[in-house]
Amino acid sequence: MTTLTPIRESRTLRVLPLRCRLCGHTSPAQPAAICGQCLGPLDPDYDPARPRPDRGTIASRAPSLWRYREWLPFEGDPQLSLDTGFTPLVEAPALARRLEVGRVWIKNDSVCHPSLSFKDRVVATAVNAAQALGLDTVGCASTGNLANAVAAHAARAGLVAWIFVPHDLEIGKIIGTAIYGPRLVRVRGTYDDVNRLCAQLADRYSWGIVNVNLRGYYGEGSKTFAFEIAEQLGWRLPTAVVAPMAGGSLLTKLEKGFKEFIADGLVSGKCPRLYGTQAEGCAPIVNLVQSGAEEITPVVPNTIARSIAIGNPADGLFAARAMKETGGWAEAVSDAELIAGIRLLAETTGIFTETAGGVTVAGALALARAGRFTPDDEVVLCITGNGLKTVEAVSGALPEAPVIAPKVKEVAALVEKSGG
Repeated sequence: MTTLTPIRESRTLRVLPLRCRLCGHTSPAQPAAICGQCLGPLDPDYDPARPRPDRGTIASRAPSLWRYREWLPFEGDPQLSLDTGFTPLVEAPALARRLEVGRVWIKNDSVCHPSLSFKDRVVATAVNAAQALGLDTVGCASTGNLANAVAAHAARAGLVAWIFVPHDLEIGKIIGTAIYGPRLVRVRGTYDDVNRLCAQLADRYSWGIVNVNLRGYYGEGSKTFAFEIAEQLGWRLPTAVVAPMAGGSLLTKLEKGFKEFIADGLVSGKCPRLYGTQAEGCAPIVNLVQSGAEEITPVVPNTIARSIAIGNPADGLFAARAMKETGGWAEAVSDAELIAGIRLLAETTGIFTETAGGVTVAGALALARAGRFTPDDEVVLCITGNGLKTVEAVSGALPEAPVIAPKVKEVAALVEKSGG
C-alpha cells in the first residue's frame, strides 16, 4: 500500500514521459502513441514514489476530474478545462428490480461539461497535454461525441481544431461540432477509414490528434470515471460495472483506475467485474470474447449506434483481457433492443441517453437474463452521451402526441381513454 502524503502545489504543467505497455521501453514526453521498438501502445510513465493525496484532501478540492490530478499524466497544475467531470451517480431502484440485483446506479456522463459526453474527460487531459507540449493545433477522428468535445475544448483554449468524421454522421453531432467553429471535414467512409487518415495527418503536420499521437495522455482521463464512482459510493467499490465499447479503451481504463485506488489504499476490496456491451451490427470485441479467439476480426459497421461503431478497435484485445481478468463478460444487442434501452432508462430514471447508453442498458438486461449477475450485486451502468445528440434513433419509436382543441372536454376524453 502506498503511503499518502500532503501535496505541494506547483504551477508549471509538464507531461510525463512515456513507457511501452508491451516491451517497457521508455521515451521522453512527446506527441507519440506507438513504441518505436515494438509498435506497442505508449502509456504515461508514472513515478511510483510520487506523493498522492488522502481522501480528505481529494474531497476538499473543486468538483471536477482534476481532484484526482496526481493520477493523471502531468506534473504541476492544469490550465485548461478545469470544470470537466464529477458527474452525478444516480441510484436506479426500478432498474435494480428489472435486473434482479441488490442496487443499480447510473454514472451519468450525459451531462459532462461542456459537450455532454464522457469524451469531455479524455479531451480535458489531451488539450492540457497539447498545451504543455507546445502544440497550437489539435484534432481527432470521431464518430461524433469526440468531435463535439475536441471542438468545444479547443474553442475555450484558443487552439485551432481539425475535426474528421464519417460523412453520414447524425445531424445533431455535426451541428454540435460545427457550432464551435473548427475546421470540420466529413470523410466518405467508416470511422476506421477516418482514423487511418488521421494517423497519416499526425505524421505530416505538427498537430495533436488526440486519439492518435496524444492517445497515451488522452486515455488516462477515462480513469476518472472509476475514481468518481469509488468516491461517490463512499470510498467503496460496486461489484459490477457495465460500459459500452467502441475502441475498448474505457474498459481498460476503468480497470486501471479501480486498481490504482485499491493499490493506494483509498478503497478496499477487489476490482469490480467489468462487462462490455456493443451493438450487434458492430461487435468485434464481443465476438472476440465470446469466441475465445486470440485476435480481433475487424467488421464493417452496420448499426444506428454510430458513436461506438468502430470495426477495428485499437484497444479491443486489452478490453477483452480486462473483462476476463475481472470475471466479467461481453454482450451484444440489436438496434431494436438498444432503442428500448434508451426508452427504459428515460422512463425509470429521467435520463435521456444516446444510442451508446441504450446499448449499455440493453446489454445489462441481456447479461441479467444470461445469469451474469447475482441478487446481491451492486451494479453501475456507464451512460456516456446525451440523447439529444441522436434523436433520430428514437423519433420513430415514440407514440404520436394527440392534437386537441383548447377544451376541457377533449382533455377529459383523453383521460378516460388512458384510464386516469
